[in-house]
Amino acid sequence: MSLKGKGYYLWQLPYCDGGSAELIAARAKKAGLSHAMIKIADGSTWPYNFDFDRNIDLIPPVASALKAEGIEVWGWHYVRGYDPLNEARLALNRMTELDLDGYVIDAEGEYRDTSKRAAASLFMQELRSGLPDTPVALSTYRYPRTHQAFPYTEFLEACDYSMPQVYFEQMHNPEEQLERCVEQYMALKPARPVIPTAPTYARGDWRPTADEITRFLAKAQALGLSAANAWSWDFAARPKYIDLFNAVGDYDWPAEPPVADMPERLIGRMNQHDPMFVAGLYNENAAHVTGERTIVGRPHVEQWYRSLFTELIPGAEYKVTGKSGTGRTRHFTWEAWSEKGLIVDGNDTLGLVKGRIQYHYTYFTLQKTLRAAA
Repeated sequence: MSLKGKGYYLWQLPYCDGGSAELIAARAKKAGLSHAMIKIADGSTWPYNFDFDRNIDLIPPVASALKAEGIEVWGWHYVRGYDPLNEARLALNRMTELDLDGYVIDAEGEYRDTSKRAAASLFMQELRSGLPDTPVALSTYRYPRTHQAFPYTEFLEACDYSMPQVYFEQMHNPEEQLERCVEQYMALKPARPVIPTAPTYARGDWRPTADEITRFLAKAQALGLSAANAWSWDFAARPKYIDLFNAVGDYDWPAEPPVADMPERLIGRMNQHDPMFVAGLYNENAAHVTGERTIVGRPHVEQWYRSLFTELIPGAEYKVTGKSGTGRTRHFTWEAWSEKGLIVDGNDTLGLVKGRIQYHYTYFTLQKTLRAAA
């Protein structure tokens, strides 16, 4: 599972091309969107984008038109944590009724309190009991270090993606803010693949420029991110802000990166289970670091991989789950699984010199499977 390309948030459907399913789908197709996210609920009792006067759900025709164009449709839900069980049950009802492709949790100010950690855990347990296989993302603040009371861990333990809101309001430095955001999200435990959201709206006297939106998307690709989003259709499709919508639409986001980057090259070689072949990606005097020790030199690195492949988790399949970094630094998360055990929290940093690995810090924990324990 990997979400790729450009996405847009739709908040109030009547203000998105008049709520016309045909116009929304046509605009999304022209913009080259891979996914769209429609608000489906608010809190624990309010199905959103539902016309109660006429008893009509506004979402099904829009979702159907988008899907007919090959565009994934996700539902997003603003949650507050005052009634987490019923919030989760409303999410399950809406997701089931609408048959959507993924679900986004929008958790903000109400969750900036350590007392809400239990609510976040309860919400995620109930949600995942009903959506065990549906991709789930967390959309919230861009800088985790600024919001340390927020329950990132409790939410992300059961999420597949982080979708931070990188709204660089009152500033004009999208690259700097996006890189800082991604660095902080990739340092979380657990870290999840980051799909950031750009601001295509105005606030007071501030508005981004179309060039800044283009630069935001270019920076997201340069950081190795698989996708990016924009907030929100309601604003950006208006004549006053259409240059911002067009900046997203005009940006060419290839379906696949043109070349494999070092994390993918490393994981690709690990899947061949040849320690010498893997060690060939390292410089002769490379350092390999874990929480317990540091080894230096390609022969020692090769021996470490030999132990990994034959003793620790033999026959494993490895997969990159998230990545960031440019230039001489890469940070990536990864998973591995075999009959002997599972690794779901791989979290590594690479330092590169002359196209090879000079420094590699690795963190992971091995979970034994029932078969291995027997």
